Amino acid sequence: MIELPLDFINRMKETLKDEYTSFSEVYSHPPFHGFRANLLKITPAELLELFPYSKGAVPWCDSGFYYDSGYGKHPCHRAGLFYSQEPSAMISAELLNVECGDVVLDLCAAPGGKSTHLASKLGNKGLLVSNEIVRSRALILRENIERMGISNAVVTNMSPDEMELEFSAFFDKILVDAPCSGEGMFRKEPEAVLAWSVEHTLSCAQRQLLILNSAAKMLRPGGSMVYSTCTFAPAENEEVIKKFTNDHPEFTVECREHIYPHTSNGEGHFAARLSKSGNSAREERKKLLKEADGSLFRKFEEENLNTHLEGTFVLFGENLYLLPDLFGDIKNIKLVLPGLHLGEIKKNRFEPSHHLALALKKDDFKITHTACEKDIELYYQGNVVNAVVPNGWGAMLYDKYPIGWFKSVNGVLKNHYPKKLRG
Repeated sequence: MIELPLDFINRMKETLKDEYTSFSEVYSHPPFHGFRANLLKITPAELLELFPYSKGAVPWCDSGFYYDSGYGKHPCHRAGLFYSQEPSAMISAELLNVECGDVVLDLCAAPGGKSTHLASKLGNKGLLVSNEIVRSRALILRENIERMGISNAVVTNMSPDEMELEFSAFFDKILVDAPCSGEGMFRKEPEAVLAWSVEHTLSCAQRQLLILNSAAKMLRPGGSMVYSTCTFAPAENEEVIKKFTNDHPEFTVECREHIYPHTSNGEGHFAARLSKSGNSAREERKKLLKEADGSLFRKFEEENLNTHLEGTFVLFGENLYLLPDLFGDIKNIKLVLPGLHLGEIKKNRFEPSHHLALALKKDDFKITHTACEKDIELYYQGNVVNAVVPNGWGAMLYDKYPIGWFKSVNGVLKNHYPKKLRG
């Protein structure tokens, strides 16, 4: 049983009244865990055939399910077929109503649950900008974007006030899943209980308003924004929304959702969708002035792939990326992932990235090998696999889903699964 702070108990008793006993009893039980199918790669029904561990559907997310967690090394997880996510947190991206072709900002995005959810709704069309102010967390965000095979996302590492200077009225949809006091994480993260105080909730509310003020400048007139937290505190939820709309009369609250763990199978979440009055096209950003040389990749693509990828080539050191054309100029932008990481230019030759393998489908490769259970284990451990396939670069498949690159040389599939992921 978790020992809750007294001030938290008193506030929740006042808020929930007769429901408080049911609420408090939740803390003697384990937390809920969930996973969400990656619609860029697989349907929920197809996923459940390969990964039959669902304990029921999440009612507010068509691609979400409950389970017991602990499957981080399952081939479905490594292939980016699903993302482990706390069930109630799935409400935020659902509420934003993203459509294919939208230009979307996830302003406080790490570790990536909501960004990958938004990306699955975009269908690799339009643009997703996933921002995280803490560099170490932005790197984790990048890893999850890559694992899920998202090709139209740019990961940035900027403060909201830095971003508002670069992206004025640029986004159709914005998600602000704001840093909060984390009351909905008490069962999952006991350290959140120790960090909690009334003063902390009030300081969070001040920061949340500043973030929303920046987001307001980046949303085009006619656009929509979802503000969400994983806390129950009215000071961080209803009161923040009230203060924000008082200061920004161009915004209207369309709907709001409050998930409590004693009434819904989730840890707890608050989300509100707001619309910005007016109706105008988003403001375009300046085009990238100079495109990098992508000829080595185009040669690799012609020799090894059945597709032609679109975008603007940008080069950072030896790393070549395909920046979504909608993003525009990268000057003054602190980039962690400037689009799809294609691979590295090494001594006038191109070597493909793991991100590229996971962003493509089986039919996009000229050479593939569907791994048996033994081959899967060998491959994940970094060993070679023997198979009769043509010489060249190809994709190792789990079922029909790419899990990484190999280079075939006379019946030996040389392993190109990233060393940091092996084991």
